[in-house]
Amino acid sequence: MSTVLRTPARTAGPTHTPRPWAAVFALARLEARELRMITSVFGTAILYMVWIGYEVTRQGDFPVLQDVDRDTQIMPMLFGLVVMMNVNRGVLRSRRYGTDRHFDVLVVEPWRRTVAHVLSVVPAVLFTAACVTFQFTWAAVKPGAAGTGSLAELAVGPLTVLLCGAGGVLLARLFPSVFAAPILLVVLIFGMMFVATPAGPAWTSRLSPVVTFSGVSPFPSDMLGRLAGWHALYLVGLVLFMALLAVLLSGGRTTVVKAAVAGSLALTLVGVVGQSQGTPAAASAARERGSVTPEKVRTCVEHGKSSYCAFPEWTSRTDDWAAVADRVQSLAGGRAGTERLTVDQRLDARDGLDSDAYLPPSAEPGHVSVGMDWGGNRVPEFAVAVASVLVAGDEKAASEMCDARVVTIMWMALRGASDPMGSLRDVRLDDSDSGSAFVLSPTESFGMSAAQTRVVAELLQKPRYDVAGKVKAKWTELTAPETSIERVAELLGVPAAGKTTDGADEDGRAGSCEE
Repeated sequence: MSTVLRTPARTAGPTHTPRPWAAVFALARLEARELRMITSVFGTAILYMVWIGYEVTRQGDFPVLQDVDRDTQIMPMLFGLVVMMNVNRGVLRSRRYGTDRHFDVLVVEPWRRTVAHVLSVVPAVLFTAACVTFQFTWAAVKPGAAGTGSLAELAVGPLTVLLCGAGGVLLARLFPSVFAAPILLVVLIFGMMFVATPAGPAWTSRLSPVVTFSGVSPFPSDMLGRLAGWHALYLVGLVLFMALLAVLLSGGRTTVVKAAVAGSLALTLVGVVGQSQGTPAAASAARERGSVTPEKVRTCVEHGKSSYCAFPEWTSRTDDWAAVADRVQSLAGGRAGTERLTVDQRLDARDGLDSDAYLPPSAEPGHVSVGMDWGGNRVPEFAVAVASVLVAGDEKAASEMCDARVVTIMWMALRGASDPMGSLRDVRLDDSDSGSAFVLSPTESFGMSAAQTRVVAELLQKPRYDVAGKVKAKWTELTAPETSIERVAELLGVPAAGKTTDGADEDGRAGSCEE
């Protein structure tokens, strides 16, 4: 009789503790890699970097940081829309290929896969944050940078990409069709056009991820009143609401998820209410104070024998103003060569960011106005303002001038520029260097006849030392209102004086104030 020995069977069980979140992160990495390899996403990323290269060259040497932070928000919107389309396709990939039923045997539940798709957008968000940081930092490190950037404004770009990614996932859970995303894209474009229209309520424009402002000139940061913090809070709440709602629709109907959906919706509404309050009282008060009584907020800095008064964020610009003013004043004769000037930075912000308010010329002797912009055409315009005050005494008198003193003013303002003839064109309203035109300045423009233009153009082509001595020696006569253009040309050694055979100016006028 044989005995059969039986060993007890071992109970089958898992050899490792299930780690579903590890699978979630692995799926998120896979989807993120697939996302960045898509041609449209990769191509848009390259376009984004090329656009940044263009923007940093367009900024010039004197960027205003509270404008630069807003400029970082334009391209992330386009990049985010491309990400939204492709994330939506990634979520629907299994439906298109008919593999949905195979997911039922996996340990990763549908709601966890939804979380993975939302997380797959994070590398695109980090890429956007890196681009935004580079664009802003490039401007901030320039010696001529002025103003103060806002972290809330800088966060809008990355949050917009994250919002678009979460929106693509939510759309796939609401409408599992590849045609839903293109239709939504068209609706979003028209929707943003609608909320941004000036005819609608002002608060509706803030419902768009990117809130655009078309300010004519830069404003100090305390006058902006853009409610950027509330807008960033609104975007954070909206991102969380879309992502959590997608999780809820995918089967994650736990109490925690439901409470989080309600909390994110409340956060979004708080952001909407906060950013719909209009211009804050503090910003309105700062605009009134800076426009009516700027001396209460400006900081005055001494450079040589003159004083330069700027708004606090612009005090670094006083060195550049002083360099131009000293260059112009060094060419003046008589008492004007040693006169003490006061350069006042001025604005009129009472009508809001998009106003182009007129700055009346100052009647205070020796006071020269300068605006909020600098660089480019603003430099010769400021030089003209300095020369006008040195010749006429004050800005108001200079704005009423229409005699031959214009020749002395324009030569002093432009002769020290690196390209005098180019600066002559830049400072004239029609960008010409012949004929009559209006000359631009920070306050009010003045007229320049064809004969005056010709004399100035010939003087600018002469060596500086050849004219400077004559200007200083004949300063009194050159700056006298009754001196004719013919006499000015004679004193400065310009032949023909731009006269025609009948003795009139080339534009048919003698250029006198009476005419």
